[in-house]
Amino acid sequence: MSNCINSVKICDRDLSTGGPGGRAHPACDPAPTRRAGRLSMLGYRRTMPSLLRILVVLVAPITLIRLIPLISLITLTPSLPAFSAPAAGLPAIIERVRPAVVGVGTAYPPRQPLGGKPPNQLLGTGFAVADGTLVATNDHVLPASLDSDNRQVLAVFVGRGRDAVVRAAPVAARDPAHDLALLRVPGAPLPTLELGRAAGVREGDLTAFTGFPIGAVLGLYPVTHTGIVSSITPLARPADRARDLTAAQLRRMRAPYDVFQLDAIAYPGNSGSPVYRADTGEVIGVLNSVFVKESREALLERPSGISYAIPASHLRALLASIEEGG
Repeated sequence: MSNCINSVKICDRDLSTGGPGGRAHPACDPAPTRRAGRLSMLGYRRTMPSLLRILVVLVAPITLIRLIPLISLITLTPSLPAFSAPAAGLPAIIERVRPAVVGVGTAYPPRQPLGGKPPNQLLGTGFAVADGTLVATNDHVLPASLDSDNRQVLAVFVGRGRDAVVRAAPVAARDPAHDLALLRVPGAPLPTLELGRAAGVREGDLTAFTGFPIGAVLGLYPVTHTGIVSSITPLARPADRARDLTAAQLRRMRAPYDVFQLDAIAYPGNSGSPVYRADTGEVIGVLNSVFVKESREALLERPSGISYAIPASHLRALLASIEEGG
């Protein structure tokens, strides 16, 4: 017999079954409730992974599509080369260097009848040094002769584009052995560049040079190229056989000196450009291709695009000779 007293929620066991194994009264047995709860939780646990999988399938492609541009940017963007000049510093350096860079060439007086000849001719590049009344350039930039009958003169072209002005600039000093020349510019001094010490130059130093490539074809607008000092090398390379030596090589082998080899390409018109440190603007050399290649690449049928620079120490010596001579 079983009797359930609901008021106090006590349930007597069926004594006929004996002991704790007795069957609880259906109305009071909590087992069905617990079993129902377990089944409900089991269904919830079984349902949630399915929902999560559905969400992953739906959301993952959208998220991936949004991440693709970022992944591409990270994986495909090339890193900057180790020899790149400081991004923030070089523009400021160029702005400081550019006013001191001038074109070097010849000019006729205004309104001079020339019979079809161009009144002005740009032959190379130069830059102001010392007190601003001297312009340094390559000796080979200067013409072998001038049209004195029509009063043609050596000149520098100061400024940019249509704002450029022509100023007569006679020779102040020449150093053919190092292919250097100084021109005297009368009138107001030009902005100048500081000459550095060649002894402190090392292979791998970041450099830049500013000048007028291809003469006046591109207009009177200074152009800047960047690179490194790829080698410090002798001016004249000994030939394998004596009969292969040129007259220029023989002359320069008697008084050899080192030049800077650059990995930046120079063009006609760049000769005489200042080669300077990309981080300070300090001039370490004077760009030169023609003079050096007559010695180092005399045996090549097609000269390379390698550029060279005459160390600034030789320009410093030429300036000193002017000061000593008064």
